[in-house]
Amino acid sequence: MSTNYATIARNGIWDNNVVFGQLLALCPLLAVTGTATNGLGMGLASTAVMVGSGLAVSVLRKVITPEIRIPAFVLLIATLVTVVDLAMNAWLHDLHKMLGLFIPLIVTNCAILGRAEAFASRQTPLASAFDGLMMGLGFTIALVVLGAVREILGSGTLFANASLLLGPRFGGLEVTVIPDYQGFLLMILPPGGFIVLGALLALKAVIDRRAHGGPNRTERPQANRVFTAAGALSRDAAAGERP
Repeated sequence: MSTNYATIARNGIWDNNVVFGQLLALCPLLAVTGTATNGLGMGLASTAVMVGSGLAVSVLRKVITPEIRIPAFVLLIATLVTVVDLAMNAWLHDLHKMLGLFIPLIVTNCAILGRAEAFASRQTPLASAFDGLMMGLGFTIALVVLGAVREILGSGTLFANASLLLGPRFGGLEVTVIPDYQGFLLMILPPGGFIVLGALLALKAVIDRRAHGGPNRTERPQANRVFTAAGALSRDAAAGERP
């Protein structure tokens, strides 16, 4: 069976996005996205776990029996999260301290276990790894966009402290969007996360409606006329058969 990688990419990034399509992982989403830098770090860590878990589950899918598949999947995910946690503590210590408990809590991300059960356990290793990459990329985009909007409205900066948290190579991302801005504290606090998330969900709904709603509006009247005509013919035929 051939794998449509374009469909997998579209589902992961847009149609079936972890945040905007499935409304999963909202706890880390709202907690760590006070800045775009934190969102990028959390997204990259989650993407590494998604790719690794998808690949591991696909490779071992014929070895793991159906009766123990869920505990086995959780064990694999927890092992990968531990590796990512230790690696970030070793090489990205400041970011590790900033994200804190939310790195180990990647284990509880329903999206990772859900993709392992729904996709990786039924597909080839390459397709499963690609699906994990696209799902992780979509999750990272959601984290960065939400963090960027909150950071700009809350403090007037973008990717603040990227060089300290992610390394000197990311220093070029640091931008002061609104100079001499006093800040809007609500946007940095959790209520601001809910407000921005609601606005982004509404924006995605509008985009989807404009992309798919136009053709449906023009096709429905024509389809209704066809069904009405067919119904009229059926009634006429039934009336003609009566004695």
